[in-house]
Amino acid sequence: MNVQQAKQRFGIIGVSATLDRAIETALRVSPTDLSVLITGESGTGKEAMPQIIHHNSTRKHSGYIAVNCGAIPEGTIDSELFGHEKGSFTGAHDTRKGYFEVADGGTIFLDEVAELPVSTQVRLLRVLETGEFLKVGSSKSQKTDVRIVAATNVDIPEAIRRGKFREDLYYRLNTVPIHIPPLRERKEDIHLLFRKFASDFGEKYRMPGVRLIEDSVKILSNYRWPGNIRQLKNVTEQISVIESEREISAETLLRYLPHARDTQLPMVLEKEGSADMSEREILYKVLFDLKNEMTDLKKIVMEIIRGDGDANIDVNAIKRLYPAIEGSAAETPPVEFTVEPVVDESNEQFDESIVVEESLSIEEKEKELIIKALDKHKGRRKNAAQELGISERTLYRKIKEYELP
Repeated sequence: MNVQQAKQRFGIIGVSATLDRAIETALRVSPTDLSVLITGESGTGKEAMPQIIHHNSTRKHSGYIAVNCGAIPEGTIDSELFGHEKGSFTGAHDTRKGYFEVADGGTIFLDEVAELPVSTQVRLLRVLETGEFLKVGSSKSQKTDVRIVAATNVDIPEAIRRGKFREDLYYRLNTVPIHIPPLRERKEDIHLLFRKFASDFGEKYRMPGVRLIEDSVKILSNYRWPGNIRQLKNVTEQISVIESEREISAETLLRYLPHARDTQLPMVLEKEGSADMSEREILYKVLFDLKNEMTDLKKIVMEIIRGDGDANIDVNAIKRLYPAIEGSAAETPPVEFTVEPVVDESNEQFDESIVVEESLSIEEKEKELIIKALDKHKGRRKNAAQELGISERTLYRKIKEYELP
């Protein structure tokens, strides 16, 4: 079977090179028993790939079971996958076979595999490594010969970093990766899909299929489609049923596309995984700012020491260095200090050197800056976070970490 034949048999529509590459990879890996991990956004049609793999493999005459891991409650997922013994838990009135036992010799498709509890991930890893599993409530291991194809729309490396997914399981599943591109990266396929869906819904509801005018095709192709093919299909069905006119204008189409009128200019988004980098940047900023402040403060002190007997210190100037100083001190007239020169027993005058021991701990400097920012904004954490250049969530975590009030 080639790529075009696979498209026809499994109802895949599209001419983009990235889609063809994904199908070609699925066909090449089909004769083997390698585990496959399919990634892609929700609604991209990942469920077609495991069917291509199964029906072009030596297991095609055995069972094929598709399991939505996110739809099974955590308390019963082990029983569903591996089975259970009679009396192993409340309600277990009979011995039950799990999917791995039923599909022996065939293929199991684990959709939304990242939703599996960590305890179940351990059981799944054992199946991948040894081909053995334990029923719930049993101490006797059983053998199974099952090929596993998994899919997810989750960024698994990020889930690993957060402790939500086992790294060893990821590498066992990801023997052969297949990525399904989002619809916005397959612009040449969007109108083809719309026409196919419009024709299908025209037959279903016994009415002529809707058509797009030229301006509408441009809008359809340039829309980002966050819900991908699933969203496109829903929009096509809505238009087919609701609109009386069969030719769809741009203005009509825009009513069915959320936020389509918004600008498509690029924007910077803060990702969850970039929090550490933001903290490093703010720490560098803190250290440079503190260094400049200490330099200015030392300059003032040295001017006092080396003065001709008296020096004036402007409190407002100090407040500019340390914004946390509040109250009437800022409006206080300059304070006069008289510095007497130090004289030894031989009546020879000399300057006294002052050595200031300065803490170089990054944690202490960060804590000090957070306290200053909170004081400056009278405890308003949102404003303090903006002042520090970090997210409010990061500030909350730092306050808890340093046990600040």
